[in-house]
Amino acid sequence: MAETWTIWDAELGYSTTSLLQAGGEQAGQRADHDGAEPMWGISRVRPDGVAHMHIIPHSTFEWRCAEYSIDPDDMTTLLDVVLHEPWIPSPDDAMARFQPGAAEVLRVTHGLPTCWTPGVPAADRLAAHLTRIKAVKTHRVQMVAEDRQLRQDVMAYVGLDAVAPEDPLEPVKTLTRLDPARVEARRRAVEWHRSERSAPTTPSFDIKPPATWMGRKRWGVTA
Repeated sequence: MAETWTIWDAELGYSTTSLLQAGGEQAGQRADHDGAEPMWGISRVRPDGVAHMHIIPHSTFEWRCAEYSIDPDDMTTLLDVVLHEPWIPSPDDAMARFQPGAAEVLRVTHGLPTCWTPGVPAADRLAAHLTRIKAVKTHRVQMVAEDRQLRQDVMAYVGLDAVAPEDPLEPVKTLTRLDPARVEARRRAVEWHRSERSAPTTPSFDIKPPATWMGRKRWGVTA
């Protein structure tokens, strides 16, 4: 039986930045350090009342799109995946066999392809990962939205003048937009490493190592 964790809030933050591009400067920062990557903080509470903050960098969504061919506009699926992934046990974790929920997840997902399995259709790779997420929600942990009125009452109690949304993940779903070029770049990175795991790969226009431009024309060679 899976534990039920409740989601209370989602708040946007950002990673460390030098602010050089914004016209400012901070001591001790590298001049080439841009930073300020969007980061989501998801507030959630365990069944025993202990609060947690799950930090999700914006790039995590891009990587899941690249790895499993998830639609970049499907934030519902992306959030479901990212929020429950931490409870996918590793087959190499011997102690997972002594945890009934983890052992059951390993049993029902044994043999499924991962994002690195070569020669698997994208649809099958995604279906396999969604099966792992479903197993986690069935046997380990399931994230559900806390009652809206309770969240609103807590806001009022602490003196916060705000309206609790019906869906606590609404800020993520309404503010997150994934850049197609960044998603495509990460997809190509995944495809290159996936191909290299199977056999030595000859770079091409579509499959190539990082910082490589193959082009579509013959390049002249000068002495």
